[in-house]
Amino acid sequence: MTKGHPFWQTISPFRVAKATVWSVSGLISAFKSEASFRLEVLMAAVMVPFALYLGRSGVEKALLISSVLFVLIVELINTAVETLVERISPEWHTLSGRAKDIGSASVLVTTILMFTVWALILWG
Repeated sequence: MTKGHPFWQTISPFRVAKATVWSVSGLISAFKSEASFRLEVLMAAVMVPFALYLGRSGVEKALLISSVLFVLIVELINTAVETLVERISPEWHTLSGRAKDIGSASVLVTTILMFTVWALILWG
């Protein structure tokens, strides 16, 4: 590939820096606007160090930590869905409510997964 190829334009340091700024902005926005995200960040701040201490192997530590971070990831996606639904129309609609409920359910399922991983590793 030559330097003028579009692939090289997509990985320029400037684009990477801009993408990083947008991502950090999204994290800050979610932290400021979502109490549940703040609570999950606090939970992660406590659980990740415990995972490093309690995991007996690198794989166990990775599973414990990734299950916690997975909850944060799904919460961010849920927040994006809820924000988009509100942007489309702040009025209540059956489909809007369903989209929000399904997003919330995904966070619940991920949280159950996290607790299952922790239980299996710590008490298995």
